[in-house]
Amino acid sequence: MSEFLAQYGNELLIKTWEQIYISAVALFLGIIVAVPLGVALTRFPKLAKFFIGLASILQTIPSLALLAIMIPFFGIGRTPAIIALFVYSLLPIMRNTYIGMNNIDPILKDSAKGMGMKPIQSIFLVELPLAVPVIMTGIRLSAVYVIAWATLASYIGAGGLGDLIFSGLSLFQPSLIIGGTIPVILLSLIVDYLLGHLETYLTPRQKRSL
Repeated sequence: MSEFLAQYGNELLIKTWEQIYISAVALFLGIIVAVPLGVALTRFPKLAKFFIGLASILQTIPSLALLAIMIPFFGIGRTPAIIALFVYSLLPIMRNTYIGMNNIDPILKDSAKGMGMKPIQSIFLVELPLAVPVIMTGIRLSAVYVIAWATLASYIGAGGLGDLIFSGLSLFQPSLIIGGTIPVILLSLIVDYLLGHLETYLTPRQKRSL
């Protein structure tokens, strides 16, 4: 272990940062697109099946195939990797946002309307806070997916911990494979843990106690 860190410690830090950067940007883009879209679809249910179906189809495309498709349009490097991971992040977030918003008790919606709230006020002050647990479940799932799939980004020159893993595979060095795999697992666990705490913080107290 000490020998590995002495030889590859600096590179490990760089690759870990690249993995975090690629994953964070893709997930952030997924959240700011999928959450508003999921909310909007609750107001246009006829479009919901189409958009959720489209996102489902895109997610069935193999990761390497989607990365390869991006190359003619965006070249190689981080940009095509981020776009591909963004596409993969959409479905869980959008679907959970749609489900969470649709499962709000109609009585609460009517109460908000009776209090004189406009639709946009009802969304932000009543519906979204109550749907937070379901929405955050989708975000946590997407985060784990994105971090795991980001390892494949090294195939198109985006960097990340995949560089260590695939170098280890090509050079038959188990230490490189393990050295790249363990940080990916740890990143997934840490991010899921932090998002779990964020979910608890954002969930209204009344619903948290149920």
